[in-house]
Amino acid sequence: MKAVITVIGKDRVGIISMVSAECSAHNVNVIDINQTVLDGYFTMIMVVEISEINTSFSAFADLLAQKGKAAALDIRVMHEDIFNAMHRI
Repeated sequence: MKAVITVIGKDRVGIISMVSAECSAHNVNVIDINQTVLDGYFTMIMVVEISEINTSFSAFADLLAQKGKAAALDIRVMHEDIFNAMHRI
């Protein structure tokens, strides 16, 4: 199973590291990552494998959202099934 993590906020050092560290701590494997900085704003999309996650998916999503809020970032985690359902034509 996969999930999509999105991150948006003012650019600064350590954003990728923070998100990646939480993924590692919860046995979530980063499969693909795309990030860019647009006029000082950091944007990132990560595709992650959650088959071996060591907590509930909702707890992981809530944790990243809380970490993001504390760091003035918008971090969202969406399960692959929901993501695909939202983007079907």
